[in-house]
Order: sequence, then C-alpha cells, then structure tokens
Amino acid sequence: MSGEVHGLPEFYASPPGQVAIRLIRMRLSALWPDCTGLDVLGLGWAAPYMGIWAGQRGRRISLVPACFTPVHGTALTDDHDLPLPDRSLDRILLIHGLEASEHVRPLLRECWRVLRDDGRLLVVAPNRLGPWALFDHTPFGQGRPYSRGQLSRLLESRMFHVLRREEALFVPPFPWRFALRGARLWESVGRVAARRLAGVSLVEAEKDMFAALPAGAVSLGRRVVQPVPARYAVEPPASDDSSSARA
Repeated sequence: MSGEVHGLPEFYASPPGQVAIRLIRMRLSALWPDCTGLDVLGLGWAAPYMGIWAGQRGRRISLVPACFTPVHGTALTDDHDLPLPDRSLDRILLIHGLEASEHVRPLLRECWRVLRDDGRLLVVAPNRLGPWALFDHTPFGQGRPYSRGQLSRLLESRMFHVLRREEALFVPPFPWRFALRGARLWESVGRVAARRLAGVSLVEAEKDMFAALPAGAVSLGRRVVQPVPARYAVEPPASDDSSSARA
C-alpha cells in the first residue's frame, strides 16, 4: 500500500472520528449482525470496527498494511501477499485499504483466495461524490475514492458477486458541534434524500466460484473415433441369403 492515507489514529481519537465510528458501525451491524461461528478478518484499519463481533464465537484477525502504525491486537502485512492459507476465512472487512492500495487487483485477488467458497467481502471506501472525499483533513479525503458503481464493477471484475450496497456518513466532515450532535438526524435525512452524497460506500460481495473459470476456458476439442478392439466387436446379423443357404 502507498502512504497516501495519514492520521488514522489521530482522526479516530477526535470527535468527528468518534462520530464516524458510530455511524459506520451502525451500517456494518445491519449488514452483518451475527458472525457467530465465523472466522472474520479485518483488513486495512479495521480495529475501530471489529468490536462489533468481539463477543461472538469465532476467530477475529486484524491485519494492518505495512505502511501504517500497528495497534494492539493487529499484525502488519503486505496487501498483495496475505499471510493466510487458502479458503481459511468466512468474512473479510476491508476498510481504509482499497483507496490507498497500489496493488488493488492483487489485493482483491488475495481476498478471494483466502475466503472460503461461500465467503463474503465487505468493502468500505470513500464515496467519490460525497463531501468527505473533497477534504483531506480526514482519512476519507485521502487516497482514491470510488463511486458506488465503480466499486461494484471493480469487485465483479475480480471474481466477486455483489450482493448489497449501503451508504453511511452523511454528517458534514467538519468538527462543528451542532452537526456532530445531530449526526443521527443527518444520517436519517441523508439516507432518504441524498444517498449519493454519503461519505462512504459499503458494498458486500460474495466469492464467485463460477467466475473463476472464464467463458470459453474449457475446449471440447475434436471428437476422436477409434476402432473397437476385436474382443469387443459385435458381429453383424446374418443376411437372409446366408440363412437360406444354411437351411
């Protein structure tokens, strides 16, 4: 990953960051309310959000890009070479990862590799059309933002099937007290009247096993006709003339 996203710990310790955590967690909880018995990976800067499933049975793993400062309970990794075996996870939450990655396609390929056949990926990325993407004093204004359509097409091109799309973070990206105090109202109004102006897009996608085999990859080839071995040969029925002669 590149070093394009800065100030994550400082942002999440600030009042706007705390509001962002609360609003995004609301959407994550709605999409994945119960991960009991599932193995979940938080990839990127997912530590503020992994607590949603902390009390549920199953493994919880947090991997942080090597360019970020690790926090307690996380491990550093390269985004294009995850230190996990094939088909070892049920869920991946990717946040503060895609927009800053210099290896977007290898990153998504790695996510596909480590997910089980019915595994799901939940991507949270800055919305290109939202005001949060216009100001770089927050992490959501750094890196490469995506429109919802761009994000969906990217996932589908990397062998994922998009299941659901959501939006969050309609509150203005400024430390205004009146705005932060009314964050839930901003969220409610925005989800009804201005979904395209959300701060982040959330896209849930499922590992597409059928996409792993491109159309036309299997060739039927030419049919080869071989002679039947003598021991399996079937004698033709006797003709009427030969039958008459024997009679």
